[in-house]
Amino acid sequence: MNLKFFISTFFVLIALADYSWGQTKIECWKRFELTFNYKATGNPFDVELFATFSCDGKELKVKGFYDGDDTYRIRFMPTEVGVWKYSVSSPIKELNKKSGVLTVIPNLSGKSSMVSVDGEHAFKYADGTHYYPLGTTSYAWLHMNEKVQEETLESLKHSGFNKIRMCVFPKNYDLVQEEPQLYPFEIKEMIKNEKGDEVRVWNFKKFNPVYFRHLEKCIDQLSKLNIEVDLILFHPYDKGRWGFDSMTNEVNIRYIHYIINRLASFRNVWWSIANEWDYVTNKTIDDWKLLIKTVVSNDPYRHLCSIHGSTATYFDYWMPEFTHVSVQDEAPVYSISAAALLRQIFHKPVICDEVGYEGNLKSRWGRLSAQQLTYFIVNGLMGGIYVTHGECFQEGNDPIFWAQGGKLKGESWKRVKFLKNILEEMPEPLQMSDISRDLVTSTAGEGYYFISLGKEISDFWRFNLPVKNANYERLKAGKHFRVDIIDVWNMTIIKCPTIFETGEAVDYRVLDKKQRGVRLPDVPYLLLRVTEVKSGNDKIS
Repeated sequence: MNLKFFISTFFVLIALADYSWGQTKIECWKRFELTFNYKATGNPFDVELFATFSCDGKELKVKGFYDGDDTYRIRFMPTEVGVWKYSVSSPIKELNKKSGVLTVIPNLSGKSSMVSVDGEHAFKYADGTHYYPLGTTSYAWLHMNEKVQEETLESLKHSGFNKIRMCVFPKNYDLVQEEPQLYPFEIKEMIKNEKGDEVRVWNFKKFNPVYFRHLEKCIDQLSKLNIEVDLILFHPYDKGRWGFDSMTNEVNIRYIHYIINRLASFRNVWWSIANEWDYVTNKTIDDWKLLIKTVVSNDPYRHLCSIHGSTATYFDYWMPEFTHVSVQDEAPVYSISAAALLRQIFHKPVICDEVGYEGNLKSRWGRLSAQQLTYFIVNGLMGGIYVTHGECFQEGNDPIFWAQGGKLKGESWKRVKFLKNILEEMPEPLQMSDISRDLVTSTAGEGYYFISLGKEISDFWRFNLPVKNANYERLKAGKHFRVDIIDVWNMTIIKCPTIFETGEAVDYRVLDKKQRGVRLPDVPYLLLRVTEVKSGNDKIS
């Protein structure tokens, strides 16, 4: 936490101490909830209820929802410190004209705030701390039995992941699976199809609050692990089993309103409109655009939002509703420069949310080696984008993490955790230093470089850096640097004792004044971290 933030927090606390005596207090970015009891005469899910929260000229309108058992709730996530006044409105007399005051105090943990876009290509928490999405995929873990859910959370606890892709609706897999215990809609009746199988007929006008409470519990459990939830609202993997992929737009919009009213106050939620949207055959591009606009226009907090297509299928990511790009494509991460090119096209943060999975499946997308997936992740990071992890090991009837969660069995996740620690030490997010001219060097700010040696094995690296350093000041002679050898696969860091000094630039390159370099271990997947030595911080030799 920076000193400026601490000082401002201290004085705000003092200013609020007397004013807020006897009022409801809550930390910024935490959840405040109003509860109402009312027995509706018709469909309780049709009752309209909202509250207006205002503070220092800022106003947020938050809609309420029905939570079963004659209970209605309004949830509010304060985005700023101060005194918030609120008033409740509803056509129902018993719910109307309620008001109050809420005192919001600072949240001293940066990771307990929403993640938003930082500049053009990066992400940050509310206090300005950089957020580097290093996530994984476990689509249907919340639909599994309690034991598998507990195993999933335990795996995530030790993984270092800070983001997970997961679905609201269950998925119909050809692999090992089980019938969910809860569904998002009320069951109207059970009928038998032509094959004699039992089929559920849904009442799409009535949600199942018990299901959504379970979803919320899972999201909160992930929040405690500092994991962002990239929540997939629609997907095509139903195959007629439940019918959630073929709902009408009227039902889809009703569902969007309900889930946003329930979940928008959860600070760690992102909206992923769909996974492989182009495989949902009953929806057109215009249908998707309608749903996208419905999500964003009804979210009072403007959570991160994107959509994900099948392999190399790109949506119109220039739409203002999208905060970032979420794609399934491994081509951009075969090289650092290809990854960098992708971000230059969209001018938004880019996440390759599927480049293939480490595993042993017969399908080509599910049988990457751990080394290959790690290599893809490094290439993406060096190019200034982000790559999502996943693994697909099929062993008997064990859950497959990508699909159902459970235990992590692979090796690449350990390297992701190792890389996360390295990223969080950087002063700024990575980008290529001299895009298209230097294909292996990236910068994390002035005097802070990474060089990827990739799959090649070399015994020596001669100190050399590009003069150009992205949008930072160009490199000059007389600067002093040290080099750390990072072995990504073996997860080791060797600090080289030599302090290098830059000479005059020759043909846009800067070498060590004495033409020195670094002896390298005989292994692939090396990164060199080259950092400037400031006067007094290290002995210059």
